[in-house]
Amino acid sequence: MIRTLRIFFLTRLLREKLLLVAFMAVAVLIWISGFSTRAGLFWRVQRTTTTELKLQDEWLRNENRIIEAGKQATAQFEASKTLNGNRLFVRVQQLAREAGLGRTTTSQGLGAPVTNGQFSVNTLNFQITQADWEATKKFYLLLSQNAPYIVVDQILIKPSPANPQQLALMMRVKSFEIPSETTPRATAGSD
Repeated sequence: MIRTLRIFFLTRLLREKLLLVAFMAVAVLIWISGFSTRAGLFWRVQRTTTTELKLQDEWLRNENRIIEAGKQATAQFEASKTLNGNRLFVRVQQLAREAGLGRTTTSQGLGAPVTNGQFSVNTLNFQITQADWEATKKFYLLLSQNAPYIVVDQILIKPSPANPQQLALMMRVKSFEIPSETTPRATAGSD
């Protein structure tokens, strides 16, 4: 087969030989480009996988220490002070009223709680319009005093569109809830 290709190539005119060599060079360049893209992707994935495996190995080696630290951290919390979604909403409304922002606070809704079975994280998005700086600062400090039971996750402060002398505040706060001991529920059909 190679002999046939060689004869075919040698029997061509010079310009045809140059065109065949140019086509072959372009084909090789396309192949090299594709190969380098695939090789680069392979090395990036390999490096990411190696890093992830090292991180997981570190977590596994420190498992007992992490479990102990978690137990110590949760022992500091009182389940009765943790807030579910409704209690978070009520507490934020109370703090807004204490800071003088009760009339201008609107809730944008509670997010669905995220739970792992041992505790739940509740999220509340709300907005305060037409607030002055002092009341906003007082509200933030009141929220901070409720840490670690209430945590400010995200905050955006900008001038109010209605009155640039006042502020518009959008916040996302989170609370976590450690469920208290639950009593077994009666099953349907039981007496």
